[in-house]
Amino acid sequence: MQEQNTDKQLTKRILMSALGVIICGISVGMFKHAFLGVDPFQSLMSGLDAVIPLRFGTLYVITNLVLLAFALIFDRHKIGLATLINLFLLGYIAEFSQKCVSSLLPGPSLVTRFLLLAAAIVIMCVASAFYFTADLGVSTYDAVALVWSERQKKIPFSICRIITDLVCVISGTLLCLLGGYTWLEVTGEVGIGTIITAFFMGPLIDFFNVKLARPFLYGK
Repeated sequence: MQEQNTDKQLTKRILMSALGVIICGISVGMFKHAFLGVDPFQSLMSGLDAVIPLRFGTLYVITNLVLLAFALIFDRHKIGLATLINLFLLGYIAEFSQKCVSSLLPGPSLVTRFLLLAAAIVIMCVASAFYFTADLGVSTYDAVALVWSERQKKIPFSICRIITDLVCVISGTLLCLLGGYTWLEVTGEVGIGTIITAFFMGPLIDFFNVKLARPFLYGK
């Protein structure tokens, strides 16, 4: 019976990990089409995209390979199935998602854009909570805040996440301006959605961890 429960949990963990990362990629496409600011890490990616002439999906892989080196040095336990899916597929999933949302909602109104933003934030936080709880690896960016919070026991994950997110937001904004973006274009990439996720994504992930992800995995 115990072995059956272990196998069942492993199946759940694999499902939570794979779907969590894929759904995160879908939410990135929603963020981009809402054009009210992407999540903090994607704001950094937008800045890099503005100054480096590579396809977004390819640039995403290269950036994450750099962050992967950090995770390998400080905590290899954070590397797993979710890390690999995130590393090699998330950028291309985000590209595909944006194209699909654009075809379904061409020229959205401001109200529609805000609704799309709200949905993207919730979807990303729920998906992140599920693949964090699955504990089969996290994205190379997520590993930074997780490793930091685990090594600095007095600083909770939510605070570490807010700090790393703010660093990404500031860097992304500066890179977008350096890449020739107008302020209107910058606010589309680094806007209200970015600020909301920078301050509330960590606490929201913690909330969905407790309320949804752990009960789903452990049946409590």
